[in-house]
Amino acid sequence: MVAVHRIPAVKSVAPLFNDFDNFGHLVFPGGVLTVGFLESWSDRTRMQDLNDICGLSGVSGAGCDELRGRVTGVKPVDADVDGALLAAAVAEHEANTVPFGAALEYEYRDDPFGRYDETNVGHRRSPSGHLPQIEESGVAMFVRAGWQDAATVNGTLGRYNTISNAQQVFIGPWDHGARNDADPFRADDTPVAPDADEQFAQLVAFFDEHLKEGGAGTTPTEINYYTLGADRWTRTETWPPDGFDDVTWYFGADGALTRESPADADGADTHTVDFTATTGTRNRWYTNGGGGDVVYGDRRDEDAKLLTYTSAPMAVDTEITGHPVVTLWLSSTESDGAFIVYLEDIAPDGTVTYITEGQLRAVMRAVTDDPPLYRKYGPHRSELRADGMPLVPGEVAKISFDLWATSVLIREGHRIRVAVAGADADTFLRYPRDGSVPVLSVQRNATYPSGIVLPMQESR
Repeated sequence: MVAVHRIPAVKSVAPLFNDFDNFGHLVFPGGVLTVGFLESWSDRTRMQDLNDICGLSGVSGAGCDELRGRVTGVKPVDADVDGALLAAAVAEHEANTVPFGAALEYEYRDDPFGRYDETNVGHRRSPSGHLPQIEESGVAMFVRAGWQDAATVNGTLGRYNTISNAQQVFIGPWDHGARNDADPFRADDTPVAPDADEQFAQLVAFFDEHLKEGGAGTTPTEINYYTLGADRWTRTETWPPDGFDDVTWYFGADGALTRESPADADGADTHTVDFTATTGTRNRWYTNGGGGDVVYGDRRDEDAKLLTYTSAPMAVDTEITGHPVVTLWLSSTESDGAFIVYLEDIAPDGTVTYITEGQLRAVMRAVTDDPPLYRKYGPHRSELRADGMPLVPGEVAKISFDLWATSVLIREGHRIRVAVAGADADTFLRYPRDGSVPVLSVQRNATYPSGIVLPMQESR
């Protein structure tokens, strides 16, 4: 955000694991509230507002007394001999908006958020709402992002394709902050690469280029991305990269995922949403709350709670790089709901590996032709209250959205799976909020061909 102020002395910045659009890519992805992340983060923020060091440390009673004997929290100014000034300063924060409480009352982009009067607070308080000023600043950027750090990678790619600033981008197999390796095809304890020392050295070299006497002041505009499962880095100046074909895979009978469009006139699958379904608490959303490895584990038991469609084994190694887009033609017994779609790899031994996901709240499904603030890679929605569109129970509706960007190698003999859920118990708020249980009818026929488009490249 420092670039927004267009300070002449600021020549370069390093957005590292940046929440570019904090509502769209972290708090309300697809209009679905990430309660798992937000409640914990909100509690910690509130404790900081109130200088509650015991709460932040998770201690009470004698443990709190002992801690306060060593740590006082916010340091008082020298003139505050009796602590009155500090107490008054802390009291000023009593009325601060509690993010979690405000989020529970917030649904659309133009709703008020807590004590903030302005609309669209998510963009106004994110870099995504200030792109003309950032571009005018002319600052060069050194950018790091992780494929599985909330949905921040989409912000990184959106910024890259929207403003003209020089941007050297690295998208790796990292958690939030690149403290852990998060390639799901490697052991959980695999050391992060590059290590912390090399990461720091890269930053120093970047800033030396722009700030040190004799530096050339140039930064290449490029994306360097890692392909999960391949242990390979690729450089490109364009995104999505060249050489990938959009391949449509259709939902078929008996849980098949096939490249043949359906000929059946009335094929459909019924699914009752299972609200115990979960991706756990070490997923892409939780890591953004302060780091922590991203570990989904073998998903086969959780997939038994979902509606799944699985391809035949791949004939050759096949890379998927870019932005999958899913289209669900479905009806529901309810007027609202959350639709979460997972892209997964199925190994020959049956191990199910998470790759990426996307989600959309049903009432947010209306697509608009209005230009987005930054480059999007799937159907664009305003997410404004005037465009809210509840489902009509029993009536087929089109639900189409992109999954968060990825780059992954599907090995020969492995299969691709698309899993459809209506809940993630540990991560998202329950929809509908009245506690009802939707029964979905997902269409897979000639009139309503549900499926997914994958950007693919077969090994040559």
